[in-house]
Amino acid sequence: MLGLLVTPAAWAGSPDDGGAKAQRLLAIDGLSIAFDVMDDDTLEAETLSAIHASGLSAINMTTPYPGDDFKVAVDKISRLQHIVSLHPEIMQIVRTAGDIDHCRVTGRLGIIIGFQSTEMFDASLSAISIFHGLGARIMQMSYNGPGIFGHGCLSEDNSGLTLAGLEAVERLNEQRVLIDTSHANQATTAETIAMSCEPVVISHTGCNEIYRHPRSNDDAELRALADKGGVAGIYLMPFLDGGTGELTTEMLFRHIEHALNVCGEDHVGIGSDQGVRKIEDGPDYRARLKAEVKSRRAAGISAPGESADRPPFIPALNRSNRLLEIARLMAARGHSNGVIEKVIGKNFYRVMKKVW
Repeated sequence: MLGLLVTPAAWAGSPDDGGAKAQRLLAIDGLSIAFDVMDDDTLEAETLSAIHASGLSAINMTTPYPGDDFKVAVDKISRLQHIVSLHPEIMQIVRTAGDIDHCRVTGRLGIIIGFQSTEMFDASLSAISIFHGLGARIMQMSYNGPGIFGHGCLSEDNSGLTLAGLEAVERLNEQRVLIDTSHANQATTAETIAMSCEPVVISHTGCNEIYRHPRSNDDAELRALADKGGVAGIYLMPFLDGGTGELTTEMLFRHIEHALNVCGEDHVGIGSDQGVRKIEDGPDYRARLKAEVKSRRAAGISAPGESADRPPFIPALNRSNRLLEIARLMAARGHSNGVIEKVIGKNFYRVMKKVW
C-alpha cells in the first residue's frame, strides 16, 4: 500500500536517487516547467535525466507565457506537443485523469497544458474551446495586472471579474477546464470561486497569515476555496517571507501547515513554481535572472520580492525530486502517511478528475 512507504526512513537517500521511490507516490506539481518549448526539439541529456529522476506523475506546465497572443499560444502548444512526442518513453500530454494514472504506473511525466494569463483571448471567448481542443486543461483568470477576465493582484483596479470573465467562468465549466485563480486579486478570486459550478484551484500561492504578500491569499479566500472543493498549492518562492537570506524549508512548512489548518487536509497541495531541472546557481544564472527581473519590472508584472540578489528557490529543495523530499520532511515532522499522499498529489488529482 502507498501509505506504508511514506516514513522518514523509507524516503531517506541521496538527493538524486529518488526517481524509483517517488514513482510509488501519485506526485503532482501544481505549477512547474519541464523544459522551454522554444528550445531545440531534442532535449538535453540533463533535462531528460531530471524528468526521469523527478518521480513526478504530472505537472501543470505553463505553455503560452504571459504576454503571448492567440497565434503565439497556438504555436507554443504545437511545439510542446511535438517535443513530448519525441520522448514518448518519459513524457505524455495529459488530457484526462486516466492519463495521470498511466503516467504514475509507467514512470512517465504527465504534461498538463496550462495558461497563466488571458492575452490570447478576445471578447468572443471562442478561443476557450479551441485551446481545450488542443489539449489545454488549466486556465487562470488573470496574471498580476488587469486582464480580459479580471484583475490581478498588482492591478490598481480592485474590482473583480469583468463581463467577459463572468462568461468565461461559465464556458470554462462547460468545457471541463480547471479554473485557476493564482495571481488574481481578492475580488476576482472571491467572485470566481462563488460563480464556478466546479471546484477551483489556486495552483501556486502562499498564506498571508504567515507573511503578507500580494501573491498570497488570506484565510477567507483559502476557506472559500476549500468549501468549494478546491485545492491551494503552496509555492517555493521568495514570497514566503520578507527576508534577504536563503529561503528555508522551515518557512515553507509554516505555510503548508497553516494551509492544512485553515483548509483541511483534502485541500492543500504543492505548486512549486520551479523547473523540474535543478538550477545551477552561479554568475551566469544570476546574470540571466537579473535580466529577467529587469524585463518583468519594465513590463509592470514584477511582484515585490523578485530580485537577482535572492534566487527564487529553496536551496534544500533545488533538486528534481523535490516533492519526494517534501514527503520525507513531512514524515519527519510527524504528518501521517495519508496527509502526505494528499498534499503530494492526491488532492490535485481528485479535483482534476472531477472537473475533467
